[in-house]
Amino acid sequence: MQERDVMEYDVLIIGAGPAGLSSAIALKQLNPEISVCILEKGAQVGAHILSGAVIDPIALNQLIPDWQQRAPQLATAVSQDEFFLLDEDTGIKIPQILLPPQLHNDGCFIVKLGEVCAWLASEAENLGVEIYPGFAAAEVLYDDAGAVMGVAVGDMGINKLGQHKADYALGMAILAKYTLFCEGARGSLAGDLENKYALRQDADPQHFGLGVKEVWQVKPEHHHLGLVQHAQGWPLDNSTSGGAFIYHLPDHQVAIGYVVHLNYQNPTLSPFEELQRFKTHPKIRGTFAGAKRIAYGARAIAEGGLQSLPKMTFPGGILLGCSAGLLNFPRIKGTHNAMLSGMLAAPAIVDAIANDRQRDELIAFNTAFAQSSIWQELQQVRNIKPAISKLGTFAGTMYAGAELWLSKLGINTPWTLRHSTPDNATLKPLNSVTAIHYPKPDGVLTFNKLDSLMLANVSHDHDQPSHLQLRDTLIPITVNLAQYGSPESHYCPAGVYEIIQHHDAPALQINAQNCLHCKTCDIKDPQQNIHWVPPEGGGGPLYTGM
Repeated sequence: MQERDVMEYDVLIIGAGPAGLSSAIALKQLNPEISVCILEKGAQVGAHILSGAVIDPIALNQLIPDWQQRAPQLATAVSQDEFFLLDEDTGIKIPQILLPPQLHNDGCFIVKLGEVCAWLASEAENLGVEIYPGFAAAEVLYDDAGAVMGVAVGDMGINKLGQHKADYALGMAILAKYTLFCEGARGSLAGDLENKYALRQDADPQHFGLGVKEVWQVKPEHHHLGLVQHAQGWPLDNSTSGGAFIYHLPDHQVAIGYVVHLNYQNPTLSPFEELQRFKTHPKIRGTFAGAKRIAYGARAIAEGGLQSLPKMTFPGGILLGCSAGLLNFPRIKGTHNAMLSGMLAAPAIVDAIANDRQRDELIAFNTAFAQSSIWQELQQVRNIKPAISKLGTFAGTMYAGAELWLSKLGINTPWTLRHSTPDNATLKPLNSVTAIHYPKPDGVLTFNKLDSLMLANVSHDHDQPSHLQLRDTLIPITVNLAQYGSPESHYCPAGVYEIIQHHDAPALQINAQNCLHCKTCDIKDPQQNIHWVPPEGGGGPLYTGM
């Protein structure tokens, strides 16, 4: 600590996503004198932000009531809403009247979430918030009483061998009275905090999905501004859950994506390839005839729901947004809850600082959260994710529809389904499944991973320690390859992991420079042998228009 340069603030926020930015703005709205700092590991705000995204505007309306007048370019109102069930050749459009009202997108908006975050960042800076992109928080710092006192920024200028280069710089220590962790799904520091303070001891394991997304420039005759489409079924089988989205944005752009829930069983499944297959469906491919793909990315989402929520508070800080896992699973929406959680934290912090408190546990936040719309929303849909996991896509979806309709009628089921098997423990051995063989990409509608990476603008300094660490270097061959056929080479959407021949024996090659920071390897590795840690700040994707 004595060697590091030190900066001190009232509040430190890790991550310039929806939760962190909303909390910063709310803090300044309540007390302009409070000093607030945000650390963002991306090269710029929004660089690592990826979502569908159709958002419920409830949080934006509360935080900045005139946002539509001040930033009309941010959002496109949903004009049409469609839901399809697909088999290999055909698709059935479900009438809106049959869908539970919670799944309707009336009053919602299509956005590029990175652009929303960039705009929120400008609003925060106008209020006096200091935002530092390109600085990755690498380590939680604790005081003598065991409370969080801030973080250490990652060191810069270390080569692959761990040696200091000529431009070496020791990371600063950023200290605060309270630190908010808003890292998104599977945050590396959030995991450290969960272990130190046993925040998950009363929760089910968190569950995740991997979302793979592309943006296309389509022909005007194939574009319908504001159209929202969702689909279930093919190309996944009934035992593998997930679904697709297609959103029509301004300027004749269309976002298409596929989310595969990471409790799947077949180790040869590739979420990236499932998106490529989905685009070839007769109901889908026509939209992209004569179109050009202009952006690509991938990100894990936390979708376990209420049963998987950790304890969010601890001495000196709070887990917020997707770091806690506030996604409404059946609505496929979490941005509004992430923002609302950040806004809920602000009054508790302002009151604590006004009363000369620091680094204690913000119990007032827990009380406010339990009485909030976030809790009520997650309580109503708590059984949907575990039902689909237990019953399969078809029966689970039927159960989900029935429970959502009952909830809308004011009838809440008295039971809570559990889902206690973590995603990394669901793979079956390779010799017990039918391997999936994906068609060769045509380079027009379907593509490979490496060509896609060019559209994600991925950049890492090649001469730095790998941020993808193996706890045991033997496991990738003796367990993953021998038992599962190297699942990491399939689930990774960036071609980071590949099996090569080294001295006439198979070996795992890690192409860390390709990493999209999606966190899937940290989640799905069967023995949790892959550990994702932050690389040098500013590395990773540079998403634009995502």
